[in-house]
Amino acid sequence: MRTHEQQHRVPAPDRPWSEIEPGLWMGGHKFLGRSGRLEFAFVRDEFDVVQTLLELPGYGPGPRAEHHVWAIPDGPLDGTQLAGVMRLARAANEALDCGRSVLVRCYHGYNRSGLVVAHALVRRGRTPEEAIALIRARRSPWALHNELFVDYLRAGLTTARLLEELAE
Repeated sequence: MRTHEQQHRVPAPDRPWSEIEPGLWMGGHKFLGRSGRLEFAFVRDEFDVVQTLLELPGYGPGPRAEHHVWAIPDGPLDGTQLAGVMRLARAANEALDCGRSVLVRCYHGYNRSGLVVAHALVRRGRTPEEAIALIRARRSPWALHNELFVDYLRAGLTTARLLEELAE
C-alpha cells in the first residue's frame, strides 16, 4: 500500500483540480506548474462548496464558499473516519443536486479526495469500478493508487466501516 509518506515516487498532478463529472471537481494543495516545479493551489471563489481532507492554512477557500474540513490520513481509516467520508460524499451529492459546484481536495488530489468522489459517484449509480476508472481517466492514472481505499470502495464504505468498527 502506498501512502502519503511514499508519495515521493508518485508524480504530482499537472493541474490543481480536475472536473470528474459536471460540477464535481477533485484536486489538491500542490501541483506541477508550467515551470516544472511544484506550485501551491489556492482556492478562492471558483467553487460553491469545498471539502478539505488535508487542511493547510492559507489555501482557501474564499469567504463565498461553503467549507467542510474532515482531516483523514492517507492510510487505514477507522469507523468514525469512514463515516465522515460517507457524510462528505452525501453532502457533495446534495450540493450537486442543487446545481452547486463542489471541489474535494487533499494533498495531490489522488487518494483521500478520490475516496470521497468515488463514493459520491457510487451513490449516484456508478459501480465502484466505473467510479475508479472515471476518476483515473479525468484526474490522473495515479488517482486512487492507495489500494486500501480501492478495497474500501469495492467492499462498499458501509461494509468497510462496520468491519473497521468490529476490529476496534
